[in-house]
Amino acid sequence: MLQPSMSWLGMGPLTASPWHLLLLGGASWILARILAWIYAFYDNCSRLRCFPQPPKPSWFWGHLALMKNNEESMQFITHLGHDFRDVHLSWVGPVYPILRLVHPNFIAPLLQASAAVAPKEMTLYGFLKPWLGDGLLMSAGDKWSHHRRLLTPAFHFDILKSYVKIFNQSVNIMHAKWQCLASKGTSRLDMFEHISLMTLDSLQKCIFSVDSNCQESDSKYIAAILELSSLVVKRHRQPFLYLDFLYYLTADGRRFRKACDLVHNFTDAVIRERRSALNTRGVEFLQAKTKTKTLDFIDVLLMAEDEHGKGLSNEDIRAEADTFMFGGHDTTTSALSWILYNLARHPEYQERCRQEVEELLRDRESEEIEWDDLAQLPFLTMCIKESLRLHPPVLIISRCCTQDVQLPDGRVIPKGNICVISIFGVHHNPSVWPDPEVYNPFRFDPENPQKRSPLAFIPFSAGSRNCIGQTFAMSEIKVALALTLLRFRVLPDDKDPRRKPELILRAEGGLWLRVELLSAGAQ
Repeated sequence: MLQPSMSWLGMGPLTASPWHLLLLGGASWILARILAWIYAFYDNCSRLRCFPQPPKPSWFWGHLALMKNNEESMQFITHLGHDFRDVHLSWVGPVYPILRLVHPNFIAPLLQASAAVAPKEMTLYGFLKPWLGDGLLMSAGDKWSHHRRLLTPAFHFDILKSYVKIFNQSVNIMHAKWQCLASKGTSRLDMFEHISLMTLDSLQKCIFSVDSNCQESDSKYIAAILELSSLVVKRHRQPFLYLDFLYYLTADGRRFRKACDLVHNFTDAVIRERRSALNTRGVEFLQAKTKTKTLDFIDVLLMAEDEHGKGLSNEDIRAEADTFMFGGHDTTTSALSWILYNLARHPEYQERCRQEVEELLRDRESEEIEWDDLAQLPFLTMCIKESLRLHPPVLIISRCCTQDVQLPDGRVIPKGNICVISIFGVHHNPSVWPDPEVYNPFRFDPENPQKRSPLAFIPFSAGSRNCIGQTFAMSEIKVALALTLLRFRVLPDDKDPRRKPELILRAEGGLWLRVELLSAGAQ
């Protein structure tokens, strides 16, 4: 009788047990997978050879040493724009390629593609999931489409009009603090610190109708929002903590979970209270708020229904409210801080904006910007847009190609590759914007329109997944900027800020400017 023999592997007849056969099969499967990955990797590399790349500082680390969160990295990216004006390849380590696109014609196929073809790359967004749930920022497919349709009425002009008064109130509180500090001899202020609290104050009032007085006293909820944003940025710099089970064993992971619980409990309590009032008092409760123009974001979401009469669950409403708080405060803070910085460096443009606001409010009894005023500030709007071009709050958008994507020049992005749409790169591309490093508001002069691609200026992204809150953000920025220039002269600090790219564009150590209170006669 024949016995199974594996002598060709150096094993005798007795070692050919089922466990050894299973081990051999497993090893063969692993080897096959490794060989398949190596083949796919080299095939992908050969298809990517048509894309140029800057020299690698290291064969092992690739271009990783050049991708830092500091001013030198920003300068390097600007320098790349002069050599690579459409798309180029970068390497994170030896085996992870990333395509960076910096021209309107080349980002179009990705931004205009369906979410099934070019979905978001979820590495960073995944860190936000425990906080933001399946809100617009995180969801995809049918759920995203359904929520987008239901949320659109929340950003209708009729809803946004009532928020302008809230913007005025929050800015007035911030300015009262500035006047108090100036009277004590403190005129040098960190714009990010003050404006962040102001935007959070406005958002809490617009979303929840809650006044936490966070600009003048501590708020646990606001502190938790700021801590969550900070922890996400910190985790992104620590690749060994990308795995959830490791992260939540650390002190930061426990802090993140605790802050999430606090934020969720706050939002849940507001939703339960409002849902209970709606069930008790009926739709008339919200209709009365509609007539008095006191609807907030939660109210609008509670009323939202699709064509089948299906609304949003409490969990869905919480996800959208938390997403709005996250997306609405950091980006507006960055935008407004850098706008003030650019106007501080260009006093001639600052003075022209001030004169425009003064002329608009000349015969008014009170210094209040109204909804209809927002369209009557053309030069101020030009200055805002030019600052958003030069210092976009969000620097990149990432996409993962689930199938081959053809570019305008015939080259193809192979399936499975990560693409970074560089908003900063597009805005600083010299083939799109002449003298891109120069702050020139007249690029956006409505009376002298330039022949540019609609995708040449994308501070709020573009395509179907553009920022749903961009009108809200622009309205808040205009109100805050107009009132600030009406009451203060903004001057540059002695030291230029060093840019710091994170979730948004920040400045190392804060963005410090000096403010001078204008006299009543000057106003």
